Amino acid sequence: MLFSKSTIRLLVSAVALSCFGSPVALFSQQPPEQSQAPPPEQPENSQLDQQQLEQLLAPIALYPDALVAQILAASAYPTEIVEAARFIEQNPNLKGKDLADQVNQQDWDPSVKALTQFPSVLENMNKDLSWTSELGDANYNQPQDVMNAIQDLRAKAQQAGTLKNTPQQNVSDQNGDIQIDPANPDVVYVPEYNPDLVYGYPIGLWPGFYPWWGINTPYISFGIGFGLGPFVGYGWGWHNWGFDWHRRALFYGGAPYAFHSHAFYDRNAYLHGRYRGPAPFARGDRELRGYRAPPGRAAAPSYRFGGRSGAFGGVNRGGYSRSFSARGRASFGPPHGGGGHAGGGHPGGGHGGGRR
Repeated sequence: MLFSKSTIRLLVSAVALSCFGSPVALFSQQPPEQSQAPPPEQPENSQLDQQQLEQLLAPIALYPDALVAQILAASAYPTEIVEAARFIEQNPNLKGKDLADQVNQQDWDPSVKALTQFPSVLENMNKDLSWTSELGDANYNQPQDVMNAIQDLRAKAQQAGTLKNTPQQNVSDQNGDIQIDPANPDVVYVPEYNPDLVYGYPIGLWPGFYPWWGINTPYISFGIGFGLGPFVGYGWGWHNWGFDWHRRALFYGGAPYAFHSHAFYDRNAYLHGRYRGPAPFARGDRELRGYRAPPGRAAAPSYRFGGRSGAFGGVNRGGYSRSFSARGRASFGPPHGGGGHAGGGHPGGGHGGGRR
């Protein structure tokens, strides 16, 4: 049977309609798009648990309140800790008011300046830079957990009979929270104790921690006192630091202490790719730039800090090892709208402003 050309066209069109819905579809079919696999899930921000926080905080939890506040704030700036420790080491003859004047001119966070009053504490933090940077990390990301852990540790030491009033310190109850202050408001004694013994049961050391205490008894001892007189007139001095334990807030100059840098300590920003600021150690000078890169960044060389490793190796948090650090910045709100010098204020002022 012969078909005309028009009949053949009709037959082809009918087949196309039945198979593709439209004759045009016969010639416009595109290869199916390859399905894209969903992006790998980013690890969640894994926080330190109670045991880890106790190990982290045990070496300083029994220090006077203002000193603990200075340490927690300063631990966010490990490179400045290194700089300040070197400054003290290189200027052994600077004492009292001369030291305070020179420190006040440095471009350091007020908390780091405050620690120059206690060179042994500053040097201990310099020895344990990994611990120092992890302390800053925890205080930034888990401030209330950190303060709860401090109170828990103090309660345990009190129950063990090791934390009590002495000629060097006053231990008081503030609505259920334990506060530690110098017995003499003009002299501060830094307690020395073994955290594995003083709390009534072994706490254990933070991984990689270098013990700085030299005692093996379950008691607290005290060395020489540090006079506060030469540092009273500076905005970063002792009396500007403390805690509001009821609100679980660290205070500086009468206002809550606030961090402004997210370059390192905001782990969520790194984990979820939101950070767009300067790289860690944005200062970009000297050998202090050494750090281990976070995921997705090229690794930088590991430098040395005064003969110690410059890489801040941290604890593994759910598969994410935090082992780098950064020089951050902080801002401090004045208590009553007052102003202040950047990083410390005029002598006599207590409203040190943060560097921007």
